Order: sequence, then C-alpha cells, then structure tokens
Amino acid sequence: MAAAAAAGRSALLTRFVLTAAGNGRRARLSRGVGPRLPERVLEGAKHLGRGLTLTLFTFLGYKTYRNIPGSLLIYANETVEEIIDQADYLYGTGETEKLYLLLIEHKDSTNDEILWRLARASRDLAQLESTTAERKQHLTYEALEFAKKALEKNASSFAAHKWYAICSSDVGDYEGIKAKIANAYVIKEHFQKAIELNPRDATSFHLMGLWCFTFAEMPWIQQKIASALFATPPSSTYEEALHYFDKAEEAEPNFYSKNLLMLGKTYIKLQNMRLALLWLTKAANYPARNEEDKQVQKEADELLKLLRS
Repeated sequence: MAAAAAAGRSALLTRFVLTAAGNGRRARLSRGVGPRLPERVLEGAKHLGRGLTLTLFTFLGYKTYRNIPGSLLIYANETVEEIIDQADYLYGTGETEKLYLLLIEHKDSTNDEILWRLARASRDLAQLESTTAERKQHLTYEALEFAKKALEKNASSFAAHKWYAICSSDVGDYEGIKAKIANAYVIKEHFQKAIELNPRDATSFHLMGLWCFTFAEMPWIQQKIASALFATPPSSTYEEALHYFDKAEEAEPNFYSKNLLMLGKTYIKLQNMRLALLWLTKAANYPARNEEDKQVQKEADELLKLLRS
C-alpha cells in the first residue's frame, strides 16, 4: 500500500493541483458553468442530450459549419446567446478544435460568459495530445489572459473565478517552484470565491479538495523549500480535503469518478479503512465513459486489492 500511495502522490504533484480539470471530464466541468440554458425556447427548438436546449437557428447553424474545414469558416453577426449556445453544444460533444475556432473569433468580446468559455477552450486545446509543446505553452498563457479578462468584466462570475484558478495552476508549470507555490494562494482564493458565489457547483468543491489534499501530503523537501521562500507557506490537512470532497458529493452525488476515488484515498490517509473500502468500491464500479474513468477504475481496483490483502 505504501508503494501505491507514493505513486499516487507523485502523480498528483506532477500536476500541481488540478488534475481533475484535465482531459476527458468535459461533462463534469460543464456542470454549473455551462451549458448555459437559454431563458426562452423558441418555437421549433431542438432539445439535445444532457439537458442542452438550442434554438432551431443555432442548431442548424452548427449543422452547417460542423462539416466545413476550419480554414473556411465564416461567422455571421450572431447574438451573444447564439454564440454561447453553439459553444456549449460543441463543448458537450467534445469538438475542441471547432469550439476554439468559434470562440477565438470573439476574442475581443466584452462579455464575461464568452471570455471564460474562451479561456476553457484555449486550455482544452492545450491539453490535447496532438498539440505541440510550443503551442501548448502559448495556449496555456492565452487561456489565463482570457480568464483574467472575464474576471475584469464580471467579478461576480463564479465560472470566471474557477477558470482563472485552473489556468493559473497551468501557468505554474512554466514558471518554477517559487511561482507555483506563490500561485497556490491565488488558486485557493479564487476557488473559495467560486464556491461562495455558487455553493451548488460540485466541481469547485472537488478542485478545492484536490488543493487541500496536495498540500496535506506535500513531500518534506517541498515543505522545506516553501518554508524558505514564504513566511507562511500554503498548507492543509486531510480532514480539510475530506470536507470539500464530501461537499462535492452533497452538491451532486456520484457526479465524478475522481471524487469517489479521492474520498477513498483520503480515508486511507485518515486510517478509516471501512469508509475507504466503501468509496473505492464506488469508484471501481463507476461506469467508464472515457479514458479518465478507466484510469480511476484501475487505481481504485489496485488500492482495493492492497486493502484486502
């Protein structure tokens, strides 16, 4: 079990805080931050999966450009609502490249709803395996800039706070350990603000839980570095991490396989093996809808074998 724990710690610290915001969890990260439901549904509206409603105009618009090469895309004068509807449809269907091409046309927008979606789209494109290292870095900084603009336009947008925190964490990968630790304060502040503004958003709680778990198990050497750089380095406890993972489940039960896994891993740290077995079993049995779910299942199965041996 010690070897598995060490491997998990290494993997978690590789991505400073926000592994949950990475590849594959599109549906989960859209909970509470999109899809944006139109306030009115026009006659003949097209109802799509996952509760998304698009106007007939928007749906036909998507049908028209989804098969056109990106270099030939031409956008008419669209309303903000139509742009957001199209963006949310593309996000929900995993059309990362087309989503980015749609939203980057509106990079000079002053609408925070478009800007935070553009931050998310830039980040998602950066996370694709096919994205070159050079472009990944460019998109990572670009995403942070759009998130920052969204916050400037609307400091009361919980989604803007969430994505500013996520993008700040990503940028830390390029700026060294000192900047990364310093950014930890910023990340925590904005996740807490997102939770304050929308206490029903399960992913904000989950990501705050990951932040706490990361610093609760920070290796000794990194603790020494942090202490040398900061009078009061960031810190947390497994009890605090558990609180946020629990709150995520309260907000939306079984919303995310990774939250179930993290509950199990946290209970292991707290030496509560009965509840660890409960949550790890739930994670192992979670329907695998994508590659991340499969990885969660694999890790949960491995931990269960160790606990039962």
